[in-house]
Amino acid sequence: MKKFLLTASAAALALAASAGYAAARDQIQIVGSSTVFPFTTAVAEKLGQSGKIKTPVVESTGTGGGMKLFCQGVGENTADFTNASRAIKDGELKTCKANGVTPVEIKVGFDGIVLANSKAGTVVDLTKEQIFKALAKNVAVDGKVVPNPYKNWSDVDASLPATKIEVLGPPPTSGTRDAFVELVMDAACQEEVKAANEKGCGEIREDGAFVEAGENDNLIVQKLEANPNAFGVFGFSFLDQNADKLQGHKVDGVEPTFENIASGDYGVSRSLFVYAKKEHVGVIPGMQEFIAEYTSDAAWGPDGYLADKGLIPLPDAERAKSAENAKALKGMGS
Repeated sequence: MKKFLLTASAAALALAASAGYAAARDQIQIVGSSTVFPFTTAVAEKLGQSGKIKTPVVESTGTGGGMKLFCQGVGENTADFTNASRAIKDGELKTCKANGVTPVEIKVGFDGIVLANSKAGTVVDLTKEQIFKALAKNVAVDGKVVPNPYKNWSDVDASLPATKIEVLGPPPTSGTRDAFVELVMDAACQEEVKAANEKGCGEIREDGAFVEAGENDNLIVQKLEANPNAFGVFGFSFLDQNADKLQGHKVDGVEPTFENIASGDYGVSRSLFVYAKKEHVGVIPGMQEFIAEYTSDAAWGPDGYLADKGLIPLPDAERAKSAENAKALKGMGS
C-alpha cells in the first residue's frame, strides 16, 4: 500500500510539474463531439448534483478537434476525456502514443445520422444513391465523371421536389461528417466516380449546395426553421430533442426511429464513444466516479436517463463488456 501511495503521489507530482502548477486540477475537463455532448453533459450534471465531485466542464469542439486536444499530451492543461461520434483513427492513436497518452475506449451507445427539415417543409423518401448524387463533388453522367451539375432535387430524380438542393451539415472536423461520408457517400458511390477519384468518394460539393454549419446544431435548427426547403444533416439524438420543430426522413425506405436504429434496420447508424486518458486517472479527482456513472444502467441502460435524451443503448452483452473494459482502464494497444 505504501508503495502504491508513493507511486500515485509521484504521478500526481509529475502531472502537476508537466503543466507548471503546484497541484493537479480538481475539476474534470472534457472536449469533443457535439453529438455526444448532451449525453456527457447529462452525466456530468448528475455527478455534480450528487456532490461526489465538482461538475465536470464539457466543451463541444467536434470529434476531430477533441482528439487533437486530447492527444496533445499529459498534464493538467490537457483534456481528461474526449467525446467522439466515430472511433479514434489510426493516425490519432499514433499521435496519442507519441505524446505519452493511453486512451481508454468506452463505447457508450448508438446514434443514427438523419436528413431532416422543418415540419413546414416537404416530406421525402430518399435513397443513399440520391443523396450521393445531390451532394457529391463529382458524379457520373452518361458514363463520364463531371462536376456535379444538379441544382434541384428533381434534377437528381424526377420524383423529388423541384426545389434547390441546400443541405446544412457538419465540417470536416466532425465525426458526424466522417460517418456520413462512410455510411452514405462511400456506400452509394458510382463505380465511374470510384475509379476516377484519387481521393475516394467522400468529396462533398463546394458550390453552395452543401453548407458547412459548424459544430453548433442549434444554429442548424434556426436556419432550417427559416428555410423550409433546406435540409440538415445531424445525429438522431438531436432530431429527437427537436421533434416539435423538425422531421426526419426515410433513407432507403426506413424511418430514423429509436427502434430502427437499435435494431440495425436504419442504414445510417454509427457507434458513439468516450475516451478517457489513463494517465490522468487517480491524479485528476473524479475520473473513476465519472466512468462508473456513465457506465451504470441508471445512465446508459435501456431505461436510463441517457435513453431519454436519445442515446440508443448497446445490447446487454456489449454494454457489460464495454463497462468492464472501462472500469479496468483497459488502454488501447496495452
